[in-house]
Amino acid sequence: MGTVPLSFQIAADPPSRLDKALSRDVPEAASLSRTQLARLIAGGLVTVNGVALTDARARVQEGDRIEITLPEAVETYVTPQDIPLDVVYEDEALVVVNKPPGMVVHPAPGSPDGTLVNALLHHCGDTLSGIGGEKRPGIVHRIDKDTSGLLVVAKSDKAHHGLAAQFEAHSVERKYQALVNGRPDAADPRLRGIRGASFEGGNILKITTHLARHKTDRQRQAVVFQGGKHAVTRARVVRGFGSPEVVSLVECWLETGRTHQIRVHMAHVGHGLVGDPTYGGRRRLPSKALSQNAIAAVSVFSRQALHAAVLGFEHPVSSELMRFEAEMPEDMRVLLSSLEN
Repeated sequence: MGTVPLSFQIAADPPSRLDKALSRDVPEAASLSRTQLARLIAGGLVTVNGVALTDARARVQEGDRIEITLPEAVETYVTPQDIPLDVVYEDEALVVVNKPPGMVVHPAPGSPDGTLVNALLHHCGDTLSGIGGEKRPGIVHRIDKDTSGLLVVAKSDKAHHGLAAQFEAHSVERKYQALVNGRPDAADPRLRGIRGASFEGGNILKITTHLARHKTDRQRQAVVFQGGKHAVTRARVVRGFGSPEVVSLVECWLETGRTHQIRVHMAHVGHGLVGDPTYGGRRRLPSKALSQNAIAAVSVFSRQALHAAVLGFEHPVSSELMRFEAEMPEDMRVLLSSLEN
């Protein structure tokens, strides 16, 4: 297997440790993270003035000549599969995809193939320069199997690191369309009494909690207020349906992006997503609140009615501001039409 050498010098006033100095001075174009550098040091692939050093704590000085031997990206174990993709945008650094409901993002024990990653490996082919030493697409965020909508995927380490930093800083714009039970409204005294729920100007519901894995059901997330991960969701009613309004079209946007966040948060405040089998979104509607056709459409909707409609970020290479919108998938459009009629 061929190798690609990378050479540079340690600049003035370096940190005393080798790993920290490399992290500071390695050329940005190499897109090497601190973790990757530590792995390369431990593997004997870093030389200082011609001598291989395997201790990340080794001392370095200004002017030391560094050479890093980068292994070529190896083929990933995941099988490429010719699965149709709705590609919204693509360049040499990244690809934006409109994922259909029912498609898993990443292979896992229960879903070894037929995933978005399998499809992207086939679609991208040799344009993948490698993520973390493997020729694979870089997944920086995910949406649930039965949620539809926009995902950005990196094709290179540089793009992967740049996008991941934006998601970590919560600077990525993500807006979702959801159909929920009931109508979240500031005038509802019940909502005012729910811990973590508050309202901002414009009748915007803000939900602030922590989320953690459920104590007894490992497939679910649960709202907690100690431990777990900080999570903030905002939601605004676009339109209500029924008399009284028993279903609402809601726009949600994320300040954080935790597993199942919108689904858990909306269920926490008593407005679970229509069709959600995990968080109690399937409810019997009053027979006179909607037409029989609409009630039937809601009752048979078999997934959470959630669509990632807007995705905005800064291009990790060009710094251009990118923003994409994706229309609701057909099943949600049909359900919406039934409610409107």
